[in-house]
Amino acid sequence: MNENLFASFMTPTLMGLPIVVLIIMFPAVLFPSPKRLINNRTITLQQWVVKLILKQMMSIHNTKGRNWSLMLITLILFIGSTNLLGLLPHSFTPTTQLSMNLAMAIPLWAGAVLMGFRYKTKASLAHFLPQGTPIPLIPMLVVIETISLFIQPMALAVRLTANITAGHLLMHLIGGATSALFSISPPAALTTFIILLLLTVLEFAVALIQAYVFTLLVSLYLHDNT
Repeated sequence: MNENLFASFMTPTLMGLPIVVLIIMFPAVLFPSPKRLINNRTITLQQWVVKLILKQMMSIHNTKGRNWSLMLITLILFIGSTNLLGLLPHSFTPTTQLSMNLAMAIPLWAGAVLMGFRYKTKASLAHFLPQGTPIPLIPMLVVIETISLFIQPMALAVRLTANITAGHLLMHLIGGATSALFSISPPAALTTFIILLLLTVLEFAVALIQAYVFTLLVSLYLHDNT
């Protein structure tokens, strides 16, 4: 069987036109705005989850940081929903694309850093040179701290991309092994199928955890700069 393992990560097209924009916009349909005086159970559950996440994430922020609450809750809902939708058969996960994750990470990181230089200039500059540093090590530490600052958005994007891509590849490999073993050894196929089911449950958890970790790290960057 000659199959490209990375075929599921290619940008889908319809009649030769990329439809990734429509896929990215699709999660917005899953979170409708309440239009009734008394909401149904689905919207009530969504609002409860949103309030719980906001309460936990915004508790460490001051007034300037809490102005980002709408952006952060939108970010975690978007990443979580796209990760979960990507687990459906014959679907596409936008968060497996490093370019898209960088497009989310860099503007949020840059906005947080610029706020730090605007409102906490001395504290932001002090991060480049820890207190008590020996004079001969000052140039080296400034370079190291500068590199560590600029590598933060790359770490955000690579972490999300690697975790989602690795999970999808592992599910693809185990699924292929289950299909191949079905005609050779049914007991072995049953064992790999059980492993596949357990891995699928794990991937559901990873999809939500990675969305939370990505948003939490952005929130921590914001907290350090406000």
